[in-house]
Amino acid sequence: MARQVIWSTEARADIRAIDRDTALRLLKALDRFLKTDAGDVKQLQGFSPPLLRLRTGDWRFIFRHQGEDAIEVVRVRNRRDAYR
Repeated sequence: MARQVIWSTEARADIRAIDRDTALRLLKALDRFLKTDAGDVKQLQGFSPPLLRLRTGDWRFIFRHQGEDAIEVVRVRNRRDAYR
Protein backbone atom coordinates (compact mmCIF):
# COMPACT_ATOMS: atom_id res chain seq x y z
CA MET A 1 0.00 0.00 0.00
CA ALA A 2 1.36 3.40 -0.97
CA ARG A 3 1.78 6.06 1.65
CA GLN A 4 -0.52 9.05 1.80
CA VAL A 5 0.80 12.59 1.24
CA ILE A 6 -0.52 15.49 3.29
CA TRP A 7 0.36 18.86 1.73
CA SER A 8 0.74 21.95 3.88
CA THR A 9 -0.65 25.22 2.53
CA GLU A 10 2.91 26.48 1.96
CA ALA A 11 3.94 23.32 0.08
CA ARG A 12 0.91 23.59 -2.21
CA ALA A 13 1.82 27.19 -3.01
CA ASP A 14 5.47 26.20 -3.55
CA ILE A 15 4.67 23.44 -6.05
CA ARG A 16 2.23 25.66 -7.96
CA ALA A 17 4.87 28.40 -8.31
CA ILE A 18 7.33 26.03 -10.01
CA ASP A 19 7.25 25.66 -13.81
CA ARG A 20 5.18 22.72 -15.02
CA ASP A 21 8.00 20.47 -16.32
CA THR A 22 10.02 20.81 -13.14
CA ALA A 23 6.97 20.29 -10.93
CA LEU A 24 6.09 17.08 -12.77
CA ARG A 25 9.67 15.81 -12.39
CA LEU A 26 9.55 16.59 -8.67
CA LEU A 27 6.19 14.85 -8.21
CA LYS A 28 7.50 11.75 -10.00
CA ALA A 29 10.50 11.67 -7.65
CA LEU A 30 8.19 12.00 -4.64
CA ASP A 31 5.99 9.19 -5.98
CA ARG A 32 9.05 6.96 -6.48
CA PHE A 33 10.15 7.69 -2.89
CA LEU A 34 6.71 6.85 -1.51
CA LYS A 35 6.57 3.52 -3.35
CA THR A 36 10.15 2.31 -2.89
CA ASP A 37 11.86 4.50 -0.25
CA ALA A 38 14.45 5.22 -2.96
CA GLY A 39 15.95 8.69 -2.96
CA ASP A 40 18.45 10.99 -1.32
CA VAL A 41 16.76 11.49 2.08
CA LYS A 42 18.45 12.93 5.14
CA GLN A 43 17.21 14.09 8.51
CA LEU A 44 17.61 17.81 9.15
CA GLN A 45 19.32 18.86 12.37
CA GLY A 46 17.69 20.97 15.05
CA PHE A 47 13.99 20.27 14.47
CA SER A 48 11.53 18.70 16.86
CA PRO A 49 9.58 16.77 15.63
CA PRO A 50 12.25 15.71 13.13
CA LEU A 51 12.11 17.02 9.57
CA LEU A 52 13.59 15.21 6.61
CA ARG A 53 14.51 16.34 3.15
CA LEU A 54 14.26 14.56 -0.18
CA ARG A 55 16.78 15.92 -2.67
CA THR A 56 15.81 16.02 -6.36
CA GLY A 57 18.39 17.95 -8.35
CA ASP A 58 18.39 21.53 -7.08
CA TRP A 59 15.01 21.07 -5.35
CA ARG A 60 14.16 19.86 -1.86
CA PHE A 61 11.00 18.37 -0.39
CA ILE A 62 10.97 19.16 3.33
CA PHE A 63 8.69 16.67 5.08
CA ARG A 64 7.92 14.77 8.28
CA HIS A 65 6.48 11.34 8.91
CA GLN A 66 2.86 11.18 10.07
CA GLY A 67 2.64 7.65 11.40
CA GLU A 68 3.60 4.60 9.38
CA ASP A 69 1.55 5.27 6.27
CA ALA A 70 1.67 9.04 5.67
CA ILE A 71 4.06 11.94 5.25
CA GLU A 72 3.37 15.65 5.53
CA VAL A 73 5.15 17.78 2.93
CA VAL A 74 5.97 21.05 4.68
CA ARG A 75 7.81 22.91 1.88
CA VAL A 76 9.10 22.43 -1.67
CA ARG A 77 12.03 24.77 -2.18
CA ASN A 78 15.04 25.36 -4.38
CA ARG A 79 18.26 24.47 -2.57
CA ARG A 80 19.33 28.11 -2.36
CA ASP A 81 16.20 28.90 -0.29
CA ALA A 82 15.48 25.56 1.38
CA TYR A 83 17.48 25.95 4.58
CA ARG A 84 16.90 29.61 5.40
